[in-house]
Amino acid sequence: MEALHMQGHTLPLRPLSQFQPNTDQIRRNLIKKGVNPTPKIVHNLRKKQIQKHNRKLNRQAQESPPLSKTQKQTLEEEQHFQELKYEYKQFTKALEGNSEENKGLALVGKPWEGVQKVEFLERIKECGGVKVDREGLMELKEMFRGRKMDELKWVFENDLEINEVWFDESSDGKKSSKRSEGQVVRFLVDRLCDREVGAKDWKFSRLMKLSGLAFTEGQLLMILEMLGVRACWKQALSVVQWVYDCKDRKKFQSRFVYTKLLAVLGKARRPKEALQIFNLMRRNIHVYPDMAAYHSIAVTLGQAGLLKELLNIVECMRQKPETFNYMYRKNWDSSLEPDVVIYNAVLNACVPSKQWKGVSWVFQQLRESGLKPNGATYGLAMEVMLQSGNYDLVHELFRKMRSSGEVPEALTYKVLVRTFWKEGKVDEAVKVVRDMERRGVMGTASVYYELACCLCNCGRWQDAIPEVEKIRRLPHARPVEVTFTGMIRSSMNGGHIDDCVSIFEFMKDHCAPNVGTVNTMLKVYSQNDMFSKAKALFEEVKVAKSDLRPDAYTYNLMLDASARAHQWEYFEHVYKEMIHSSYHLDQNKHAALLLKASRAGKLHLLEHAFDMILEAGEIPHHLFFFELVIQAMTQDNYERAVVLLSTLAYAPYRVTEKQWTELFKENKDRIDHKNLELLLDSLGNCTVVSEATISNLFKSLYVLCGLGSSTNTSSIIHFGNENVNGRKETIDGGGNRSLPNILGRMTIESAESGNDIFFGSDQAEPDTFIFNHDQVDRVNNNDVVVSRPQNSDTEDNISSHADRLNSFDHVTHNKSSDEEISDDESDDDDDVGDRVIDKPSAYQILEAWKEMREVDRSLLDSEIDCG
Repeated sequence: MEALHMQGHTLPLRPLSQFQPNTDQIRRNLIKKGVNPTPKIVHNLRKKQIQKHNRKLNRQAQESPPLSKTQKQTLEEEQHFQELKYEYKQFTKALEGNSEENKGLALVGKPWEGVQKVEFLERIKECGGVKVDREGLMELKEMFRGRKMDELKWVFENDLEINEVWFDESSDGKKSSKRSEGQVVRFLVDRLCDREVGAKDWKFSRLMKLSGLAFTEGQLLMILEMLGVRACWKQALSVVQWVYDCKDRKKFQSRFVYTKLLAVLGKARRPKEALQIFNLMRRNIHVYPDMAAYHSIAVTLGQAGLLKELLNIVECMRQKPETFNYMYRKNWDSSLEPDVVIYNAVLNACVPSKQWKGVSWVFQQLRESGLKPNGATYGLAMEVMLQSGNYDLVHELFRKMRSSGEVPEALTYKVLVRTFWKEGKVDEAVKVVRDMERRGVMGTASVYYELACCLCNCGRWQDAIPEVEKIRRLPHARPVEVTFTGMIRSSMNGGHIDDCVSIFEFMKDHCAPNVGTVNTMLKVYSQNDMFSKAKALFEEVKVAKSDLRPDAYTYNLMLDASARAHQWEYFEHVYKEMIHSSYHLDQNKHAALLLKASRAGKLHLLEHAFDMILEAGEIPHHLFFFELVIQAMTQDNYERAVVLLSTLAYAPYRVTEKQWTELFKENKDRIDHKNLELLLDSLGNCTVVSEATISNLFKSLYVLCGLGSSTNTSSIIHFGNENVNGRKETIDGGGNRSLPNILGRMTIESAESGNDIFFGSDQAEPDTFIFNHDQVDRVNNNDVVVSRPQNSDTEDNISSHADRLNSFDHVTHNKSSDEEISDDESDDDDDVGDRVIDKPSAYQILEAWKEMREVDRSLLDSEIDCG
């Protein structure tokens, strides 16, 4: 300090250091935007950021008010600290430069650090000669550093560990790779498969550049081959896109690389992406498709069943390509004629669509082209005829195949076995397989599996056991558990229930059943009034010590079995177990079961499911609303019924008068004429009368209560696009005031009644269908019309109606007579407090169930057995 304060005055303060931009961040931003970060570009951007920073400081200095005394003092202290810091750095730098002259001079600690480190070193010296193992500390440091790098290798700039393992110091001081090209490619593929990154991601670009590969044709083929084995088709697309988007490599595009990419996409069952790549090849003269590329795209489209697109490919083969720019060969003609592989792909595409007329077209084209059908051609043609139900043509094609000299393969015999099975000729199916064995054809597991299922379907499961033994001896065959499961399913479809039980018992003696077998047996027991056996099997699976655990299908089947047997106590037990196992509630599968349970006295299960759906951010099924409204009417809780109906009006459901009328008529054993009149009186204070659902409810109640007809209520109740005859007209997005964003309508069948229900969505899912808004399905008079978003648009609809769906919480927490009343709003509901019963919420019920199961599990089992 004496050096700084001499004779009562201080040295002139050094100005603050200039703003220094982060050049590393500039490089990352350039790479992310696809710009090569050359030193000149980085320097210019750095200079612009400094100029921008200086302009900002000048503007702030001009606009800012004069500093106060406290601010001036803080600024002076900061400047004083920066001056001390600068002086210390200069002093340390001078010591390091004159280290030989000042060997005896040493500093302990740093001015801005405490004396804890110095005290720690002194205490170590005072101990009985114990020395610090510096090598061990360095190893620990390297271990922590390596662990941190593994966690953050995709965040930091040096996310690739390029150390002495990968590079070796050469004689000229430069780093050269010491690993082979194959090792570098494998390392790159491993890093690409770690996580999905696109070609526009800066991490992907950095990874590709740091690999040091030139990305020649051979290297790209090797990379695509490894990515195809690992089913990483997205990474394969990104690699080709990144390599050929570069200006330096664009003129070196390879047809073989694109053809390999088509094969990778075909193996991953991505026909749309493969078709895009194929169209890209046809627009480039350098990578114009050859026969190998046509084979690859044809097989891919044939496996996907895209017959129309495949026929377009056939036409493209025969057409002469358009004239490209910079064509050196004026008379270049790349038109090709389809071969047997292309026509076999056409037959393969005809199988799912059952286009049996395509078989005659293919054989006609083969005759005109002078090509001879092979065994695969006859086999695919037989499969098309089998799927279309022309069994006589299957046998005719097989005879032609034998007469042409083609040797039938195992898959051809599989089609024959399936054909005899469909015709009910079991003995002929057995003779065909034995003839195959006599001819020396190596049978596959699928042939014996088809024969075993055929025998079980006809009640001859014991004759199918030798076929299972043959499957067991074959290499690369499916597990024997899958074979037994298929046999049980075939026996069930044939109506041989005792055979199903016998096969299952025989299976347990030879192998352990998997969860698929258990689910099949539960379905057998459920559909044939064998609840006790289903219950025993379900409990056995739960307590099994093996890896066998119930899945979502197991719980669904057990719920269905309990509902069929009217065992509602055990139904509640299974429902609790399913919720405890963290399986989500499926409204489409559980709606009907929960409605039956509610009518059987298990209303709390329906309410719990209703709460869980709301807490998950989903829209409850319209049948849930209907049942809760009916239950509220039976309990004379019309306040809750009105709130539920108001919420239903805001939900994307649109219910017509006919649906309301049928709902009340179906529940006439639970509600009477007085309940309808009280509900009509309670709806007088409803604020959503103009909505379609409430308007149609009013019309139905007026008719059922005898106060008038639906044609006379148009003067009382105003509803946008409904005419006086009660006929539903088409409502566009602007007509329905509660749902302004709905663009389309689609018709599905109601789960309970046979009426049509309309569901609306914001937009069609691009991967499935695109709806034409000009075409609207016609509906009958007084049909039910309900709008519900598709699965892909659920989140958009929920977010757009978040404020309206908040009224659900108001229903479940404030107005319901069957649910909990919150503490902070109980004072506002004192007038209805006598009629409201406090009940726990869904999560409180779940916690109570968990405590019940953990505290006394045996008591619960005894209660279930008694029930």
